[in-house]
Amino acid sequence: MYADALEFLEDERAAWLPFEALLDLSDADLAGPLGGAHGWSGRDLMAHLTYWQEVALAVARELALRETSETKVQSDIDWDARGDAWNEEIRIAGLALPMDEVRSRFRLIPGELRGYLTVVPETRWLKNTEYENFFLNQTTDHYAAHTADLAAVLAAAASAA
Repeated sequence: MYADALEFLEDERAAWLPFEALLDLSDADLAGPLGGAHGWSGRDLMAHLTYWQEVALAVARELALRETSETKVQSDIDWDARGDAWNEEIRIAGLALPMDEVRSRFRLIPGELRGYLTVVPETRWLKNTEYENFFLNQTTDHYAAHTADLAAVLAAAASAA
């Protein structure tokens, strides 16, 4: 358990920083599916991470106003029911977005999430094991689970250059 929000937010920011390298890649570098990244493209990875950050942002917005989050409750139910199928739906939805929108969300949502977490009382998320684990699962733990995907995307872009 974290001692305070600043410690969590610093760790989250540090864990997210390597993923920002995706913003420096060309649209072509982000377009192709890669074997080393579950068959995902860099674009797919960006849309996937951003989607789950947006879920966390919705939960943070609710926790800023009340003790619990209906979004979290529903996302837990949906994840248990659909898991990987839901991730595939996210990937397909990401493909329907203009690349500028994918980039914009990827650039803005992480900071917006961090900002909201600064106004949520720590007792509602950081000092509450269920919600702390939720935010870890949507941020630092999630990023760690995708570091190999990031490496594959960056390596493919470097070899194409």
